[in-house]
Amino acid sequence: MKIVKVPLSERSLGKNLGCNKGPDAIVNMLAENIWSKEDGSQIVFEIDEASEDLDSAEGDIFIGGDHSITHPLFKGFAKNFDNPGLIVFDAHPDVYENEKELSHQDWVKFLIDGGVLKPENVVLVGIRAADPSEFKWLDNKKIKYFTAADVYGHVEDVCEKLVKFSEKLDGLYLSIDIDVLDPAFAPGTGYREPGGLSTRELLYFVKEIKNLKNLKRSDLVEVNPEIDTDEMTVKIAAKIVGELL
Repeated sequence: MKIVKVPLSERSLGKNLGCNKGPDAIVNMLAENIWSKEDGSQIVFEIDEASEDLDSAEGDIFIGGDHSITHPLFKGFAKNFDNPGLIVFDAHPDVYENEKELSHQDWVKFLIDGGVLKPENVVLVGIRAADPSEFKWLDNKKIKYFTAADVYGHVEDVCEKLVKFSEKLDGLYLSIDIDVLDPAFAPGTGYREPGGLSTRELLYFVKEIKNLKNLKRSDLVEVNPEIDTDEMTVKIAAKIVGELL
């Protein structure tokens, strides 16, 4: 499988400058310190770096960079399918309406308002920090979401619902913002929101979703090595990418 590095942080609104260094740090950690998948199988991958035209980028797993990269990556991805959809793991819904230009906190809204993504074809998981206006927007659009509190103690049930959701899609895109994890596990990111998922919970989701035949592309974003602690976040990110391979 091909890993594509996307070292961009320009659309993080100054909140996570340094996440452009995440791709190199994660790939280096994966190559040097993640010896195998949890089932013991070998980790094999090739590496590329994205050009400026992300709409036409080719690859299996993209490593950012800030979360705005998912907008052009999904936009290009969606052209190849009749009914594409998106599962997002994130502490935030990223539908905040305050920017005229695309940013990492409103890219989901841009996809839906732009007609690229049907509201019924996206589900958000792990939300725990959102403006009330964002919840209102999600509810008005009838967008499915699971808060971090919904997930706690119900990982298997939520995962079954994600699998059911994905059955209608001919192309599934998985996007993981590392801040979906509690900062106790992943402190190296711009928004440290308490009460998040555990590493074990996220790995459970990842390994189950990885088995879906219609999963065609994934990304992992918002890791910032400059504010990490003992490379904890970088190593967790590398482990997640390894399981996706």
